[in-house]
Amino acid sequence: MNFFETLFPVLETKFNVEKDASAHWDHSVIAKASVLRDLITFLKNDESSKMEMLLDIVGIDYLGFQDYEGPRFAVEYVLKSISRPGNRVRVKVFVSEQDLEVPTISDLYPIANWQEREVYDQYGIIFTGHPDLRRILNHVEFEGHPLRKDYPAHRRQWLSTNDFLLPALEKRLESKGYKVVERSKEVLPNEDEYLTGSIQE
Repeated sequence: MNFFETLFPVLETKFNVEKDASAHWDHSVIAKASVLRDLITFLKNDESSKMEMLLDIVGIDYLGFQDYEGPRFAVEYVLKSISRPGNRVRVKVFVSEQDLEVPTISDLYPIANWQEREVYDQYGIIFTGHPDLRRILNHVEFEGHPLRKDYPAHRRQWLSTNDFLLPALEKRLESKGYKVVERSKEVLPNEDEYLTGSIQE
């Protein structure tokens, strides 16, 4: 009996998950968004699973998928055990177009911060409770979500101004005990004043 055959009945009882019949390579379960955080916390910490590593968070758009009936979107979490090599689990949460929200797990796995931002940027799925949910690959003036199946593949969008990053940098400095006592105005990167200012401990 492999680890998943032992683990699944526990997950089924505690979190009402189902096996993902579409998964052919990894062990995968389908869960509701309402139990996601509790489920991920259990998988990370419980001795029966010990999924200490979050490998990836991916978005899925099922628009036009052959013979598929169900919510258009899904978010899939790929988890791996470090202490028990070879043990991996995927957790899939379906998301409808009418309710594009799932809870963040960025406080459980710090790497989820950027992974959730990528799924938000590319698919438009909202991770409630995320501390800094903004685009990470596309620019600030970008409209739409380019990995959705109905986004025009050859559509290009120009950026008319610089993407001002100082607020995010200042937040990191302050979290490390520095205080920003002066900051520059918003200027273009080729101007002499760019990134001038002062910080102090």
